[in-house]
Amino acid sequence: MTRGFASDNSATIHPEVLESIVRANSGHAFAYGHDPYTQRVESMVADAFGVPDASVFFVFNGTGANVLSMRALCRPWEAAICSEYAHLHTDEVGAPEAIAGTKLLAVTAPDGKMDLDAIARLAARTVDEHFVTPRVVSVTQSTELGTLYSLDELRAIIDTAHEHGLLVHVDGARLANAAAALGVGLGDVTAGVGVDVVSFGGTKNGIMLGEAVVVFDPALAEGMLQLRKQTLQLASKMRFIAAQFEALLTDDLWLRGALHANAMATRLADALVSTPGVAITRPVQVNAVFAVISAAARMELQREFDFYAWDEQAGEVRWMCSWDTTEDDVDRFAAAIRAATARG
Repeated sequence: MTRGFASDNSATIHPEVLESIVRANSGHAFAYGHDPYTQRVESMVADAFGVPDASVFFVFNGTGANVLSMRALCRPWEAAICSEYAHLHTDEVGAPEAIAGTKLLAVTAPDGKMDLDAIARLAARTVDEHFVTPRVVSVTQSTELGTLYSLDELRAIIDTAHEHGLLVHVDGARLANAAAALGVGLGDVTAGVGVDVVSFGGTKNGIMLGEAVVVFDPALAEGMLQLRKQTLQLASKMRFIAAQFEALLTDDLWLRGALHANAMATRLADALVSTPGVAITRPVQVNAVFAVISAAARMELQREFDFYAWDEQAGEVRWMCSWDTTEDDVDRFAAAIRAATARG
């Protein structure tokens, strides 16, 4: 079986998730989420974020979650401020603009984290008919560069946004990894610091498919049921997405998987930190390791292991660890890297 470091999307489905799907596969249930099972899991998600009256909307994938969030929060002439590295901006083939009609305003983001002054300048810009009106600040936590916003950094962004009448969305595809690394709960890193809407990811942390859009202010949830359908994100057999989140939130499976993935990335980085020919380029804070190696070493390694070249011009690569990455996987890969860089 191939064991790689390309993405936490490449990992297997956690057995506890599969068991939960099997348990849900009994009898008939109303479709489209109108069943007691789905509604109970929606309440579980809301409780996990510490906001029992939050509205929860299960969707198929992360792009759908982000686009649905933008459609709910922005009118056609309004815009979202995001990082220059944001998945919303670089990896969704223009879906926020094409489907949600939301202009994205990308700001500089050293180490993946948005520059607060850049956000403030856009938020304070005079509104007229020639320029889109900023409405949302979208924060990716953890970032695309494997870094973390501290709680204080989040509060500073959120306070700035709210002072200017802007809402705050969190792209939480790897929110579990961020919360685990910060040693806090899911609510502490979102609703607890004033976030308005979060796209809560599960696909990168052991589930098969599905994400959840969690809306903390009931007023912002108006029309979300219809928008989810229009955005092609309404599952007919919703209970099977819900079943996966039930598993994720039972016995802290979300936390166990994230802690393990983070620990494996740290193990990999520690094994390579003094290796000639390997330069770790970013802080290793969650489950990603970024490094520069020679082109010859990269090509040799990619004959056996899956991983992405992040910046080919700079020679930077990205190695991702997952809930199912083992210590043996890491040690074998680290040994291969040392051998390839010694030759390359």
